[in-house]
Amino acid sequence: MGRIFKFHNDLDTDQIIASQYLLLPTVEEMKVHTFESLDPEFPRKAKPGDFVVGGENFGCGSSREQAPAVLKALGIQAVVAKSFARIFYRNAINIGLPVIVCKELPDAVGDGDEMELSLTEGLAKAGGKEFACTKLPEYMQQILNHGGLIASLNGEV
Repeated sequence: MGRIFKFHNDLDTDQIIASQYLLLPTVEEMKVHTFESLDPEFPRKAKPGDFVVGGENFGCGSSREQAPAVLKALGIQAVVAKSFARIFYRNAINIGLPVIVCKELPDAVGDGDEMELSLTEGLAKAGGKEFACTKLPEYMQQILNHGGLIASLNGEV
């Protein structure tokens, strides 16, 4: 169970982590600037196990891997959206951050609502309702289970 932080359609990677912070040496230093232009308090409010929910085309913009990396570093359990920009989706899987397509959920939930997500069942529960989500293929689930693509290829657990 985690809290939802809800964002809009066409959320750009620059809104997740602005380009000037990419010069910082570590993701740990970058994460305190996550969503700074939209909600400067986000890094302090987000707790491990919380969720980011977005509309259509989540993560559009540049191909920066730091955008999903700062969300993972803050402990975000998963990003759930109506659709994702392809490069954000792939980057998230590569670093071990679950990204789940769930068409109806974003319009039915609000910022601060509680949610449960079962990746294996492809099911989200929020506001007393259940939502069918895209179930990840087994090979993608294995990548996530290992914590990302490199860890998966290296056989790490």
